[in-house]
Amino acid sequence: MTRPKTYHVTQRPDGKWQAKAEGAARASAVADTQAVADKRAGEISRNNGGGEVIRHGRDGGIKDKRTIAPGNDSYPPKG
Repeated sequence: MTRPKTYHVTQRPDGKWQAKAEGAARASAVADTQAVADKRAGEISRNNGGGEVIRHGRDGGIKDKRTIAPGNDSYPPKG
């Protein structure tokens, strides 16, 4: 099982927004708007076993964060 990753949604110097896994050298996704980059970060996280998505404002400060549940859970909760 893969370890859940944390993705940060930040603005790049060129004005575009990126979704980047913590510790990664390259962005996982680049978009024109923060909303699109945030949505893509959630999709990537869900497809890779879940984790956290942290959205940063234009100033770099944390705006909000959310936990993403695994999308392909082999052992979903019973109930």
